[in-house]
Amino acid sequence: MQYGICALSIVPVRFSPDHQSEMVTQILYGEHFKILEQRKHWSKVRIALDGCEGWAVNNQLHKISESDYKDIESRNSNECSSDLISYVETKKNLLVPIVLGSTIGNTALLQHKFEGGSVNGPHDKSNLISMALLYLNTPYLWGGRSPFGIDAAGFAQMVYKLHGCNLHRKAQEQATVGTALSFIEESEAGDLAFFDNSEGVIDHVGLIMDNNYIIHVNGKVRIDRLDHTGIFNTEEGNYTHNLRVIKKVL
Repeated sequence: MQYGICALSIVPVRFSPDHQSEMVTQILYGEHFKILEQRKHWSKVRIALDGCEGWAVNNQLHKISESDYKDIESRNSNECSSDLISYVETKKNLLVPIVLGSTIGNTALLQHKFEGGSVNGPHDKSNLISMALLYLNTPYLWGGRSPFGIDAAGFAQMVYKLHGCNLHRKAQEQATVGTALSFIEESEAGDLAFFDNSEGVIDHVGLIMDNNYIIHVNGKVRIDRLDHTGIFNTEEGNYTHNLRVIKKVL
């Protein structure tokens, strides 16, 4: 078994070892992973944060030792960058841009220096929506986890990561944790609302806000109305997602 850490801003992870393959997720700076299989140009990785697996290009991966990997696991650092864009400086005095939510607790291992804003969870639950609003108007991107492109489950995952809480990568997996609530009125700002498709499969998630609003990803990170039926888009004048369950994770 080999191990690695992301030393770049964002590394795409694909369904198969092909640049044209679907992007299933992204590894952000400072996140660590196991290398399950290695080929000439690609490696299959399993990301420690959420167990998500996929293929990444070898020349975008930075390998570390098993002892370094175990050290990261034992420290369990929750410190994340809190600015949309910040920088780390390498030992050669080069700047590497990193995005909101990058794991900066591992910069010493990479011999990098970081001097930007950061958060180190867990925090008060009321801060979840403030963190979510940092992504407002981020465009939708399948597999994305950054303020320059994000999907619904990635959005929920990153907001909770900034809070110091790890979520699974897919909405259907995220819906398996926490306590189910019977009514929207029982929810608090920051609780997760899950939505299903016509086949009953959970395929969408958003964060509940006060006063029957929800922040979620539909074309972009946006705020819409929420009721017992689902998400109502006032611009389109119709429901865009059918409510399945509300979960209190924190």
